[in-house]
Amino acid sequence: MHVLITGGAGFLGLQLARLLLKRGTLEIDGKPAAISGLTLLDVIAPPPLDDARVRVVTGDLSDPAVLAQAIDARTGAVFHLAAVVSGQAEADFDLGMRVNLDAARALLETCRALHQRHGQRPRVVFTSSVAVYGGALPAVVQDDTALNPQSSYGAQKAIGELLLSDYSRRGFVDGRVLRLPTISVRPGKPNAAASSFASGILREPLAGEAANCPVAPDTPLWLLSPRGAIAALVRGMEIDGAAFGERRTLNLPGLSVTPAQMVAALRRVAGDAMADRVTWQREARIENIVGTWPAAWNTARALALGFQGDESFDAVIRAYMEDAGIGKA
Repeated sequence: MHVLITGGAGFLGLQLARLLLKRGTLEIDGKPAAISGLTLLDVIAPPPLDDARVRVVTGDLSDPAVLAQAIDARTGAVFHLAAVVSGQAEADFDLGMRVNLDAARALLETCRALHQRHGQRPRVVFTSSVAVYGGALPAVVQDDTALNPQSSYGAQKAIGELLLSDYSRRGFVDGRVLRLPTISVRPGKPNAAASSFASGILREPLAGEAANCPVAPDTPLWLLSPRGAIAALVRGMEIDGAAFGERRTLNLPGLSVTPAQMVAALRRVAGDAMADRVTWQREARIENIVGTWPAAWNTARALALGFQGDESFDAVIRAYMEDAGIGKA
């Protein structure tokens, strides 16, 4: 089986690629399918992965010619992770529409054309977001809570969800939409996502730097660790599509925590000096986006399908420190 990861140069894409290469197989229809090829598609080349199965394609994901290089009759699994993040999509409407919507449609059209020519029906995992919700929300969002995005990013993700569901209904792909909570703690540098602070207020202090939280300390957030996100992506690909029933979308398990609770966890795990590096200067632009997102959602369906969340936010911080080599002699 050949696997495609869009956004393959990004953090999640690279972590997923490394895990798949290490595993060497995906469970498809109850049987292990060997991963004979892995294509990483992004606008920039990822760091080299020393594995003969890896192929890199660079270019605009909304360009059918680029997608034709990345997807062929051997492609059996597609992880569509590529996206312009929330703050950037809000600041640059055209860019967000091209990457978050036009590229998703172009990818699905490429898969449809291959289905018509070769009869193949690749499995497609599409990562969506808490941003598809907004407005007046219940304390716990249900699976059937109406979508009401309050940002361009959320609208683009919601449209992508509907497209994938319809292409699945028509038999062109075997799609599954995983709505990711905010991922924390992400390594690397801050990005333009409105949720970037959810990693920054932990990552930067652990690196000896100051960090500011731009939202109120009691703002509820719905979070999932990188390890949890990668595990969910693999589970989402391996599960039988029929198990989703008529709804191809799934709200993934997470933790409902506030920035104040996150910093308290940092204090418990890493000490006062780390937690005291966080400042609390609010920014209306960030609050106006993050404040529309759900604080928690009902994950009973995801749990019944074998998806798992994190044990605690203390455990999330410890896992990040372990992965980043923090505290090792």
